[in-house]
Formats: sequence, C-alpha cells, structure tokens
Amino acid sequence: MKFKIAFTLLGVFFAFNVASAQDCTVTLSLFNESAKVNNFSDAYPKYKQLLENCSDFNKLIYQRGAKMLEDMIDVAETEERKQELIQEYINNQMMRLEKFPNDTKEGDMLADVAMIKYKHEVGSLEERLESFEKVVETDKDNFSSPVAIYAYFRIANDLNDAGERDIQFLFDKYDEVIELIETQENDKAAEAKPLIEKQEAQEELTRRESRILKNSEIYLRNYTKIKGSVNSLLGSKADCDNLIPLYNKDFEAKKGDVDWLRNANARLSAKDCTEDPLFFKVSEALHKIEPSANSAYSLGQLAEAEGNRKKALAYLNEAAELAKDKSRKSRIYYRIANNYKAQGSFSQARSYYRRALDNKPSLGVAYLKIAEMYAKSANDCGTTVFEKRSVYWLAADYAKRAGRVDPSLSSNVSATVESYNGRAPQKSDIFQEDAAGKKISFSNCWIGESVTVPNL
Repeated sequence: MKFKIAFTLLGVFFAFNVASAQDCTVTLSLFNESAKVNNFSDAYPKYKQLLENCSDFNKLIYQRGAKMLEDMIDVAETEERKQELIQEYINNQMMRLEKFPNDTKEGDMLADVAMIKYKHEVGSLEERLESFEKVVETDKDNFSSPVAIYAYFRIANDLNDAGERDIQFLFDKYDEVIELIETQENDKAAEAKPLIEKQEAQEELTRRESRILKNSEIYLRNYTKIKGSVNSLLGSKADCDNLIPLYNKDFEAKKGDVDWLRNANARLSAKDCTEDPLFFKVSEALHKIEPSANSAYSLGQLAEAEGNRKKALAYLNEAAELAKDKSRKSRIYYRIANNYKAQGSFSQARSYYRRALDNKPSLGVAYLKIAEMYAKSANDCGTTVFEKRSVYWLAADYAKRAGRVDPSLSSNVSATVESYNGRAPQKSDIFQEDAAGKKISFSNCWIGESVTVPNL
C-alpha cells in the first residue's frame, strides 16, 4: 500500500514538472515573439511571469529580456520609469549570471551594467568609473566590448577635463585601456591566424570556422577604430611639450622613486621624447636602481640615437629578455628586427619579426616588413627569371596577412599587394611556362620557403 502511495506521489510530481516545463516553454515562446516586434505591453508581463516561475528555465529569458528592457528604457515616458527600467536591466544581467554561470561571462554582464549607467548618465562620473573598474578588477579577460572599453576611457578623460582627476591618472587609464584593447586584438588575431593560413593553403573552411574568422575580423576592425578614438581623446595632453615639464619638475624629488621613474621612462619612451636630456637622466637613474625591460629599452634607444648599433642591439636584447608583458616583448623584438633589416641582415630581421608576431599576432606591420624584404630579394632567389619573379607572389601573401590581422593597414596593404602582383609573372607567363598549380621552392636563398603558382 505504501509503495502504491509513493508511486502515485512520484507520478503526480513528475506530471507537475512536465506541465510546469510545458508552461514555461509556452510562455517563453510567446514572450520571445512579442519582444522581437517591440510589443512591450504583451511581452513585459510575460517576462515578469517567467522571472517569477521559470527563472532558471532558459538563458533566452535574460537575453531577450535585456534587449527588451534596453528598448523600453529608450522610450520611457518619465524619468522615474526610466530609472526603474534601468534597475530591472541591471537585475536581469545579474540574474542571468546567477542562474546560468557556466554559459555567461561575468565580464560581459558587468560591462553591460557599466554601459547602461554610462549611456543614461546614472550616478556621478566617479560612480560610473567605478562600474567599469569593477569589470577590470573582476574579469578583465572578458572585458571585450570595443564600445565599453572606449566609454571607460571617455569617463576618465571627462574627469580630467573637469579637473577632478590629474593628468597622471589619465595616463594610467590610457595605459590600462590600450592594454585591454591589445589583449583582445591579440586574442582575435591568434584565433584568426590558423584559419587565414588554412584559406591561403586553399583548404575549405567549415561553416563554424568561417563564422569564427568573420567575427574575429569584425572585432579587429572595431578595436582599430576604438584605439584611434582613444588616442584622439588623449590628443595633445600626452605630447612631449606637456610630458617633459611635468617630469622635469619632479625629477630631483623623485629620482630615487622606482615607480615614478618607471612611469616617466615608459611615457617618455612611448612618445619618443628621447632627445631631451631628461630622458637620459630618467633612464640612467632607473637602470641603476632596477635594471628592467623599460630601462634597458630606453638605453637602447639612446645608443641608436648615438649611432652605436651594436650597443643598441645589446640593450634591446636585454630588454626583450627582461620583459614580462607580451605586447612589450613584441615591441622590442620589432625594433630589433628593424635594426637588422636596416643592416641588410634579412634572415636575422625575419627571425625577430616572427618573434614579435608570436608575442603579438595582431602586429600586421611585421608581415609587411617581411613582405618588403622578400620583394627586395627577388633577384637573389630562384634559378630562372620566372622563378625570381615568383617571389613577389610570396611577398603579396605576407602583405595580405598584414591586412587580415590589422585592418588599419588595409589601404596600404591593398596598394602593396597590387604592386607585388604586378611584378609577379602574369597569365601569359604562367601559360608559356605551363606552371599553373606547380610549387616553386626558394631553398637556394635565405627565404627558404615555397609558393604555389596561381591559376590566373
């Protein structure tokens, strides 16, 4: 008898759950359809019903809910109602994180909250700044929205313009924001790199791979635009005319302060304020107290300015070994590569350009430099005129990679690729040599790569 009762109760419970799930499915479907067409009078009550009875049923509740609430905020008739909806939007994003933590990035949700406050000027500038700082402190690896990153720096700039924060604060925020952008650029470029190489090898991408590549390239274009906007905001505030008096004034009092020296050295170096005596004083003082990547790099710059290339390369290599940050390493390797390229040591230069790319896959200009060296070596590679001119196809391929990982170079890349392809064998040459589809190797020169003759 007890077994029958238990079984009956289990059946009732199961039936209740099935019915409840069916109700949630129906309500969610109706809500989704109404919200999609901005029928808020029908969608909003169903949304509230889902939150009350089906809060952990499906992530779509919160995805569609966020979009609906954003639209409702924009058309709110009173300020009071607008503020209520903003709070509901914030609650929606936090509930999504709570109910679906495995499918939700905390950084994305916190950035959404910071952005809604920024867009609708909720709280003071300082309070809005704190919302973005919370994203960085909590989950900066997933702080990926280009618009949100720009908004973060815009608030810092507004605080400086209002006289509420000093110029050093703005410089610190600039460094932080550029690091955020470059981290995301590197991630997207690294994601795209194997897919670009697969395309270049004339292998077909899967639908998923095509989608990943397209999204990566969209993000890279957006990060390029945002970086330009951030630099425009900082503008003349960070030029040598402002930096040198600022740091000169405090040098005697701060020359034993490692943090101050490190900051001044990095800023002066980044803005190429290297001809003023202050730069040497700061660099030398820093290297004595704490030999580091920054101080070694600066002394390398000074040696370059003096024309002592050997000494410069020694300091720059020391800087690269000491550097912990990948973007910093990349910048140093790139400078070393340029030194070798200027000497005509193309193989050494390529090695360092590749090291720079390993540390910063979005450094498209390094691909352009390799392409340029290949083009300059055309007469030294291959055994026939056709083979020598085929080097230009390889140069064009490298130039194309530059545009794929750094969209800011696209106009320069297009002109460069057109120029190289114009110097490569043409359709009649390929036909005459019967070379279409054949692989040409350049193992007889420093390039050591090969290229497949295209079917033009």
